[in-house]
Amino acid sequence: MKRLLRRRLLHGSWVQAALARLLGLYLRFALATTRWTLVGREHAAPLVADGSAVVAFWHEHLALMPQLWREARAMPGGRARRIHIMASRHRDGRLIGAILAQFGMNVVAASSSRGGAAGLRAAVALLAQGDLVGIVPDGPRGPRRVPAPGMALLAALSGHPIVPCGAQVSRRRILRTWDRMVIPLPFGRGVLVCGAPIAVPRDGWQEALPGIAAALSGASDRADALAQGGLTRGGLTRGR
Repeated sequence: MKRLLRRRLLHGSWVQAALARLLGLYLRFALATTRWTLVGREHAAPLVADGSAVVAFWHEHLALMPQLWREARAMPGGRARRIHIMASRHRDGRLIGAILAQFGMNVVAASSSRGGAAGLRAAVALLAQGDLVGIVPDGPRGPRRVPAPGMALLAALSGHPIVPCGAQVSRRRILRTWDRMVIPLPFGRGVLVCGAPIAVPRDGWQEALPGIAAALSGASDRADALAQGGLTRGGLTRGR
């Protein structure tokens, strides 16, 4: 009985709202006190220029990606862009959505396992009106770094490219979860990597999945290497 009451308390709407607020405040502090470098600035052009793009990243980097949005909005022409993140309809997805909303990121409630078709249609419509769509192809439950087909299908149907992204920080905690999610600690160095945009053909889009997965892992691995001491004077570096 005590366990049931505790579970209901933790899952209550007001508790979830308070938790999202606290986590959002901490994440804002951790990201703001990290010195960031943006690598592949030329590949980030679709994030700020006219047109749309599918911004893809692995689930493990979800807590770091609000910084990419902050960097994009700081670029000339970037402040007017809107980004929508595809998130699970599950309770955990709603919590993540409430956290991301604090960074000006909208959430489309959908996943590969539930509400996927409706979410796909919504994402295509958002891209058609000139917005950006962020997608986590191995979420919400994995396997880690194994992409679901929805990402490639979205790019094929919409006609907009995928921008593969990765991120890492020098000071972090790695959760013991299926995705090994990275939680940033304050006062470290951070790296954001944008890979070259990938166009996905409408016919044969399934064959594009391995290449997209490789590009995502490549961006992530490069961010890992740079965050661990490989930073150079190239790229954009500044404190927040």
